[in-house]
This record gives sequence, structure tokens and C-alpha cells, in this order.
Amino acid sequence: MILIGIRPGFDHRMGIIPKKDLPCHPRLLVHTLAVMKISLVTILFSFLLPVIAEEAKPTAIANIGVGAKSVEGGELLLDGSKKTLDEKWTYWQGPRFASSLPIKWPIVEDPIDGGTCVKTDDPMVQLGMYGAADIVTKKAYRDFRLHVEFYLAKQGGNSGVYLQNRYEIQIKDGDQSKHGMAAVINETDSPYALYKGIGVWNSYDIIFRAARFTDGKLSEKALVTVYVNGQLAHQNVAINQVWGGPNSGIDGGNDGGKGITDTPQGIKLQAEGHDVRYRNIWIKELDLAKPNTSFAQWSDERLSQHEKVRIFLMDRMAVD
Repeated sequence: MILIGIRPGFDHRMGIIPKKDLPCHPRLLVHTLAVMKISLVTILFSFLLPVIAEEAKPTAIANIGVGAKSVEGGELLLDGSKKTLDEKWTYWQGPRFASSLPIKWPIVEDPIDGGTCVKTDDPMVQLGMYGAADIVTKKAYRDFRLHVEFYLAKQGGNSGVYLQNRYEIQIKDGDQSKHGMAAVINETDSPYALYKGIGVWNSYDIIFRAARFTDGKLSEKALVTVYVNGQLAHQNVAINQVWGGPNSGIDGGNDGGKGITDTPQGIKLQAEGHDVRYRNIWIKELDLAKPNTSFAQWSDERLSQHEKVRIFLMDRMAVD
């Protein structure tokens, strides 16, 4: 039997089969076809993979960084005016609360771009006394995308952005620890190099997925992705607990902060007696069915389709 289409001198191991092997056994035919098919797969993927890789690249993420405008469907929470401060926010009346309505955070001039911004140094707050005059949105949120811009006037400035009035994304100049600038507090290291410093505006862009519960019990921890000044700082971080005790936020006094409850809560800004200022805060409510808080513009489903194509091709090319 002669192999049609294979010329003499083609070894089945290196592309050449000696003439004496041309009247070959069926096993040689199967083996030769296997080599040819594997080679075909290799050639096919040498062309396909660059295309797949190019399609899978995340595109530039829109609406992040200082000055970012709200995404479609977003809600403005604070534009630096007294109007949005009073309409959207109130005091969080936790166990250490010491102030009284109306909110006494002063409206001051934006030192960089003109206009106004909101300053955190409530007159009822002594240095470091978080919880005495923190403000929280009147509306509660579950899953969301959040944009926050903040300005620290002096070294050592300290505040914080609380997700669901539970989980703090720290604002603290000069601190590079897990309690420092842009850390998911006590959960991650500080991505301090992404912070621009005092005297300029900085930004956080956040996607948050609330904890999930099954039959009243915690089944999935809260997740968060954070960009600092347009650069990825934390990706899909699981948050273990509320830190700081009952004066810090909701559930802080439950089982040492581990007793998370199944209730949506507001966005909170912390007052600790420092000159920290806020502007351009907006939010968009989300419904994240999957435990994924990535900002990526391509989806997991897209990648899985490529994987299905790869598996299909390999199965079709396989030789039993």
C-alpha cells in the first residue's frame, strides 16, 4: 500500500519516510496522520492566537481618574456645593456621634480649579475622633461603581471613603502600610506610589460587590476593585471584615467586625479633624451576579468562547 500524497523520503518522525516504508502498515498511516494533524493545529494556532490576544486586550477604561465625568446612568452625589451636600448626605449617627444637623462641613474654594469643594473639618471633631461627625449618603447601595476625588492640604491628612458604611478605602498621607493611603484598610498594602501627594487632586474609581448571603448566613465576601488616579491598585479583593470597631461603621461592633449583616448601606466620608476636601463624587448602581468586580471592557464569557474554540479544534484534530 502506498501513501497517497506523501512523496518518498518523508520521515514520519522528521518529515521523511524512507522508500522501504512506503508499503506501510496501517499503524504507520495513523501515526503519520497524527503528526500531520498536530502540525496543522500548531500552524492554525500560530495564526489564531495573535488575533485572539488582540481581541482580548482590555481597551482603555473610560470615565476614570481626576476630572472623570459620570458614566451613563450615574448619580451625582457631591459636586462641591452646599446644595448636593444637603440633598444627598446626612450625618452618620453612630455611637460616637457628637455633631448635629444641618451638616457643618464647610464649603470652601477649590484651590486648584476654582469653584467649590467640601472640607471635612467639622467643628465638633477632635483630631483623630472618627465617627463624631462622619457624613453618609441618605440612599443605601448594594453593588455599585463609585468615583471620588479628594485633596489633602497638609502632610499627615487623614480621612476615608467607606463602602456601604462598612469597608474603608483609606485616605492617609505619609502612610504606606496596610493602614495607609488607598489601602483596603488592613486587608491590602498601600499602593502609595499611585498617590500624587498633597496639594493636588487625587481620585478613586471603585467597583464594589456586596457580600452575599444564603439562608441568612454569609456565603460570599464583599469584593472590590480600586483604581487610584487612573491606575489599577486592587483587583477583585475579598474583604474579610469591618475594621475599627463600632465607631468606624455598620457592623463594626458585631463579632469583632466579622458579623456582617445583609443590609445595603450608604457611602460614608470620614471626618478626623484634618483638612481633607472632596468634590466630583458620583455613583452608578450595578447588579453583579458573578463575583467579579473587574473594570475590564471584555468579559469572561468572551474568553470562555475562545477556550471553547480551542477545545473544539483540539478534539477534532485528535487521533484515537
